[in-house]
Order: sequence, then C-alpha cells, then structure tokens
Amino acid sequence: MLRSLPRAAPSSSSLRTYPVRVQSQHKQLPTVTCTSEGQKEQRRHAGIHAISNPTLAGIEKRWEGMPPQEQADLWMALRDRMKIDWHDMTLQEKKAAYWIAFGPHGPRALPPPGEGKKIFWYTMLGVGVSGILFLLIRSQARPPPKTMTEQYQKMSNEYLKNQKTEAITGVSSDGYTGKGMIQSKPRRGPPPDEEEDE
Repeated sequence: MLRSLPRAAPSSSSLRTYPVRVQSQHKQLPTVTCTSEGQKEQRRHAGIHAISNPTLAGIEKRWEGMPPQEQADLWMALRDRMKIDWHDMTLQEKKAAYWIAFGPHGPRALPPPGEGKKIFWYTMLGVGVSGILFLLIRSQARPPPKTMTEQYQKMSNEYLKNQKTEAITGVSSDGYTGKGMIQSKPRRGPPPDEEEDE
C-alpha cells in the first residue's frame, strides 16, 4: 500500500534549474539592464545641489513670517536633498530639515507667555459667575417642602413602626439603630400638624 503513494516533492535546495530558450517569431528584443533602486535614486538626485546657507540661516526665526508658498518651496527642496545620502548634506540643511519637521511651530508652537494665568483667571471668572447665578436662582426659589424637616421624618418613622413596615431589617425590626427616614436638620418652630398636611 505504501508503494502506491507518490513520493514527496524534493526539497527546494536539491532542485536544479536549467535555462530554457524560447524561440520567438520576432527579431531580437532590445536588452534592458536593471539597476538597483538606490543607484537610480543616486543618479537622479546627483544633480541636486546644496541649498545656500543664507537661505537656511535663521530659519527658526523667519519660518512663521514666510509666505506659505515660500515655505512649501523650501520644504520641497529640503525633501529632495534628504533623498540623497545624509553625509552629503550640509550641517545647515540637516538643522533646517529637522527644525521644519519637528520644531515648535504651527500646531507644536509653544504657548504665549502669560497664557496659563489668563486661563486660570477666566476659569475663576466662570466659576464666580456660576456661583452668583446659583445663589440668585436659589434665593428666588420656594422654601423646602414640609416633609424635609426632622420633625416630619421622625413622625414618618413612628408611622412605619406602627404599620410594622420592613419588620425584618427596617425601622420596625427589633434592635434597629439606624436613622430610618431622618435626613434633615431640626426645624425651628412647632412640629407639623394635621392641618399642614392638607
């Protein structure tokens, strides 16, 4: 049975390749020589000359004031220079390329001096206006309802005990020590009576 199974293909290291000639009906085709990508890039950019030092001098101070078209032209020239070997670039070109790519300008610009104080004081102004509005609205509101007094809530506890509400764990349970319904401060004056309920 094992003899009937085909053998596994030989490993790629043991395979030999043989040149195959294909006859064409056409005459001889032109010969194309292939070069590596790096060689093509170096040949193409070999004619690109260095950017003059006066153009790059003080670029950190001049960049924000330059027109957008001039910024784009300078960046494209630097980008073309960066395609060659960096050892062939001048020190000014390297500094300018790094500063334009990663320097503190545009969205990475440093905050102007005093901006932190300005933010703090505007925030305090907003909080102050909010507090004044809160107090003004609160002063015009109705007084709290009669149910939000300690006396009324004590009476609610007594009512729940009489009704035997929550007899296992609540106010009516044996040995209950919690506050029950009490959540407000004591009220000045007499406790609420039956007439106030209506």
